[in-house]
Amino acid sequence: MISLAGRDILHSWGKFVFTGIGLGLLIGVTLIMAGVYRGMVDDARVLLDNSGADLWVVQKDTLGPYAEPSSVPDDLWRSIATMPGVARAANVTYLTMQVRQGERDVRAMVSGVVADGPGSPGWPPFLVAGRQLVRGHYEAVADAATGFAIGDRIKVRRSHYTVVGLTRRMVSSGGDPMVFIPLKDAQQAQFLKDNDAILMQRRRTAANPAFDRPGVPGLLEAVTAAQTTNAYVNAILVQLRPGFDPAEAAEPIRRWKRLQVYDRAQMEGILTGKMIATSAKQIGMFLAILAIVSAAIVAFIIYSLTMDKIREIAVLKLIGTRNRTIAGMILQQSVALGAIGFVVGKIAATFSAPYFPKYVLLMPADSIAGFLAVMGICVLASLVAIRMALRVDPAEAIGG
Repeated sequence: MISLAGRDILHSWGKFVFTGIGLGLLIGVTLIMAGVYRGMVDDARVLLDNSGADLWVVQKDTLGPYAEPSSVPDDLWRSIATMPGVARAANVTYLTMQVRQGERDVRAMVSGVVADGPGSPGWPPFLVAGRQLVRGHYEAVADAATGFAIGDRIKVRRSHYTVVGLTRRMVSSGGDPMVFIPLKDAQQAQFLKDNDAILMQRRRTAANPAFDRPGVPGLLEAVTAAQTTNAYVNAILVQLRPGFDPAEAAEPIRRWKRLQVYDRAQMEGILTGKMIATSAKQIGMFLAILAIVSAAIVAFIIYSLTMDKIREIAVLKLIGTRNRTIAGMILQQSVALGAIGFVVGKIAATFSAPYFPKYVLLMPADSIAGFLAVMGICVLASLVAIRMALRVDPAEAIGG
């Protein structure tokens, strides 16, 4: 019956091939959706890997600098650097915003890094062009996905920066490319108010009777100065000495500094279990809908092909062909349709993935699971046509 199934496919090859292509596009979309989810998880892991940190020290009762706002004094890193097991500690700020270059805006995560140089926590681990930051102000290293080039002038808040280096796959958990600038500039961009806001705050402070104390000279000036300083960062990144347990290093920081400390496993759980959990459920719903639509298409086309050869099936029954043979012929056609669709879908997904704005990670395991799922859907979809074929009366071969 393999040759019979093949001949029947050749007889209506146009309908069969075009249906396979349509099914393949649906399968391609399904693979892309799975790849988008895998890409989101990979973005979160890449963010943690590229930070170079073993521990994240953040504001108490917050989920860290990537999930929630966090502010800690920028002088705490000195005392944390003396804790047992700590090799290096560095301040860092993160701010997701629009970075302007010429007439276009780019959504990016701006990261402020300390001036310790490459290898410090928070610094980009490698460059694909240019050099690292060497000046204390107005230089930037950008991810290549921003579209920036060496020598470009970009604007962050009120200040302009020159792009001196390019890196790759330095992204936020949401897939936004990262831009690295000196820490002092990043603090100013994130925490410093604009001139009008500072002027209004000074007027409010001067009008407040609580600061009108002749016996306390300089109180008003001191309060005004405190309101215009940038003595905060979002987190302190900690590198541990080799072989030191993160849990042992985190415990004294929590106890004595009254701060929240996360290790790599905990931070990954926050990013993948909380930040992208809703997106994962939404993608799962789309995958389920696409699977149902694919099954309906396969069932319809196989049913249509079977209806077109009712008389031939009746003849086969009349000459004594077993039901198992007829069912096998229909099943083979359904599986062949699924195989064509999967090949088309895999090719479409592979070639279209680089053009998506978000990172799409196509994993071999997902492709294998997708192929098995397609074959299972095709087998189930053929059951309707098989049931109808087995109920055909052999007398129809002599009837009409």
